[in-house]
Amino acid sequence: MKKGALGCGIAAIVVIAIVIIVGFMVGPGFYNKAIDLKEDATAQWANVESSYQRRADLIPNIVKTAQGYADFERETFVKVIEARSKATSITIDPSNITPAQLEQFQQAQQGLTSALSRLLAVFERYPDLKANENFKELINELERTENRINVERNRFNEAVKPFNKHLKSFPNNIINNFIGNYEDMGYFEADQGTENAPDVEFDFGN
Repeated sequence: MKKGALGCGIAAIVVIAIVIIVGFMVGPGFYNKAIDLKEDATAQWANVESSYQRRADLIPNIVKTAQGYADFERETFVKVIEARSKATSITIDPSNITPAQLEQFQQAQQGLTSALSRLLAVFERYPDLKANENFKELINELERTENRINVERNRFNEAVKPFNKHLKSFPNNIINNFIGNYEDMGYFEADQGTENAPDVEFDFGN
């Protein structure tokens, strides 16, 4: 019995030693690559934020220009401004982009997208507004910005994918569970009902 217990004890020590040795051999490589991949995703997140901020910056100018032609659409203007305020109030720590945080951010931005779509539908009823050159340029810039948002979101997802895969691959998943330093980053999900950038095309022909 004593020899059996001693043998089990030695085996356990050997296993622990092997785990420690493997950890020292593989751990630094895992950690360094995780840092590089996360930095790539974090850098791309800055581009996403910049695109959304550009859209937020355009909205006050669009509303200000339109109010002179459609001032009695005040309720629609207010809803857009409120949606913009909510969207810009939600910020994410780029070093800790969790799925829950990204979902909250995306919901707020989608609320602003919906409010903008309703506003543009209202504007279709005002030919004088549609003929305003400043308004035309603002709407064209909004369309370009929405396309840029879609591009940057896709690039962000592409940057996050190798990071999350790195964490889940064997033996990285074991190392990460032991270290406990990294969590999966969130992805942008396609907005319900569309796989593309929001439709902000405006008919200036009428």
